[in-house]
Amino acid sequence: MSSRHLRFWLVTAATVFTTATTAALGVWQLGRAAQKQALHDLIDQRGQLAAWRGPELLRAPDPQAGLHRPVTLSGRWVPEASVFLDNRQMGGRTGFFLVTPLRIAGSERAVLVQRGWVPRDFNDRSRLPVIDTPTGEVRVEGRLAPPPGQLYQLGEAGTGTIRQNVELAAFAQETGLSLLNVSVLQTGDTADGLQRDWPRTGADVSRHHGYALQWFGLCALAGFLYVWFQFLSPRRSRKPHGTDPR
Repeated sequence: MSSRHLRFWLVTAATVFTTATTAALGVWQLGRAAQKQALHDLIDQRGQLAAWRGPELLRAPDPQAGLHRPVTLSGRWVPEASVFLDNRQMGGRTGFFLVTPLRIAGSERAVLVQRGWVPRDFNDRSRLPVIDTPTGEVRVEGRLAPPPGQLYQLGEAGTGTIRQNVELAAFAQETGLSLLNVSVLQTGDTADGLQRDWPRTGADVSRHHGYALQWFGLCALAGFLYVWFQFLSPRRSRKPHGTDPR
């Protein structure tokens, strides 16, 4: 096989690989957009449901079946089990999520409440804000959510007041609490100084559409360049030049 033919087939193989890869990535981004849109629609739908109260939440065979629906719970905080989850963002700023278990009224069961966000003291990393945590019975409004999200960390999870992550089963064993397999994103009054501008899941659907457009554009560009340099440009260069009419 001549070097010219070898180069032709190498370029062809590279183009097929490039177009197949970029097209697949574009389809994947469209799939991600569809998943997030479906989740966004589900959250909106469940947000219109009547709020679960403590007895209804406790009677649910699997509380996770009610994710994203409103809840209004009465109970008592377990302040000694509060933890500040580090490296959490809200509004583009880095700080802590304050998580405190709430023992539900009339029960020994408890649920983790993600109470809100506070900024970090960058001059003293170990310095924590003082957050008012009432000792009597409280009423907490929010919506059901999965347990607090996990961030990447080196080594095992810590056990101090400040930690990177909280793993539900290990935390239940550490505190001796009987925890539900969900958490609550607290909403409502912010008089305690905590910010509760929780991000809306699925709000970045348009970003995935933009990524998909970019991948499909690269796919089309690779195909165009292949056709141009492999077929059209050589054909143009082989055309005989016109004769001088003089």
